[in-house]
Amino acid sequence: MEPVASDPFSSDAQELPATGIVTRMLPKGFSGGAMKDWLDRRRKSIRPWAGFVDQRKFSKPKNFGELCQRVVRNLDTYHSNYTFIFLGLILYCIVSSPMLLITLAVFVGAFYIIHLKSMESKLVIFGREMTQGHQLGLASAVALPVFWLAGAGAAVFWVLGATLAVIGTHAAFRELESSDMEELLMESV
Repeated sequence: MEPVASDPFSSDAQELPATGIVTRMLPKGFSGGAMKDWLDRRRKSIRPWAGFVDQRKFSKPKNFGELCQRVVRNLDTYHSNYTFIFLGLILYCIVSSPMLLITLAVFVGAFYIIHLKSMESKLVIFGREMTQGHQLGLASAVALPVFWLAGAGAAVFWVLGATLAVIGTHAAFRELESSDMEELLMESV
């Protein structure tokens, strides 16, 4: 049996275009390239994790002014690391909640089915043709109470709280890099 060129699991998968499976599954209006570019920029600007968590670089700030300087400089220096911490907490929250995971899978599946059906023919409700935007809005309105019952509201606030606690603590207690210290000393007031 000869492998099909569009089969991503065939031995000839390297001949497929570099767009990827996820990009091909996205609706026409969505660009997987923009998301990939954003993630690539974050990945390139990430600081080494060993230096990020080096315990010798943590100390109590001397005063409130130093605390504020540390927070601002560390947020600027480690923004990509903090982004991946945030994404990791979101992933942990989704995976650790089976009901939320199932609800999210059904929700994504429903959106994909709506996308496929709208490509075949237009949906007509009460004599009016529904655009894809209206269909997705209707699916979102139906899904909102289901997400609420699955605990998505609590999950959102847990992720925000955990992110603020982890990132805020790191940014406040992580000493500034030596280059940042020199820059601070050289600034005119």
